[in-house]
Amino acid sequence: MAIRQYLAMTASEIAANSPLPPQIAWMACHFSPYGTGLTNLPHRLAPESLLILNDRTPIHLHDPLRIACQLNSLLERFSCAGLLLDFQRPGCGETGRLCAFLSDTLPFPVVVSSLYARYTDSPVFLPSLPCHIPLEKYIAPWQGRKIWLELALDCQELLLTAQGCQIHSIPHQEVSDSFHADERLHCRYRSQVTPSEAKFTLLRTQEDLTSLVSHAEKLGVTTTVGLYQELRKQ
Repeated sequence: MAIRQYLAMTASEIAANSPLPPQIAWMACHFSPYGTGLTNLPHRLAPESLLILNDRTPIHLHDPLRIACQLNSLLERFSCAGLLLDFQRPGCGETGRLCAFLSDTLPFPVVVSSLYARYTDSPVFLPSLPCHIPLEKYIAPWQGRKIWLELALDCQELLLTAQGCQIHSIPHQEVSDSFHADERLHCRYRSQVTPSEAKFTLLRTQEDLTSLVSHAEKLGVTTTVGLYQELRKQ
């Protein structure tokens, strides 16, 4: 089975674009700040779309049963492909218990972010692959589970000094002739060396993401999800 590739779109992006990409994801349902259920629910979705629930609004004493009923109604009404629990606030027991409840309750595929994967046996959604880590190493801890992967045009800077190596994300840069391709890491890189430090800039282009997806498919990754606003074809 070919790897599935979803583009996550907001309501305004969906309304402003026709035709839509073949596989889209609704970005996103939120925990209601004024009630115990969810808000920003879609009014219409194409069949086989992916529904996303995130924790941009923190969970706080929300009702799992009410949330499950809302999600089940949406998933059934729009014949959705499944639900992605894209929870990125770490260390919240209430979030973990909701992941377990929804995975056990909903009669639809449920995927959970790696931060809360220990609460379920559902497929796990991994953040985008850091440019300096081989894909095989990155997914190795999750062997035995279905793996979903975020796609993004990442850019990182590695600063090597006598004190060690610091790694941090930086805004994406334009690719120039000073960058070289690394086929194993599916990225471009350049180096700048001075007597006191060595700085390496690593980034991914659309072409690199294409090769990354091909590699991921061979390693058993079943699905990718990326932002429409970032990955749309110009």
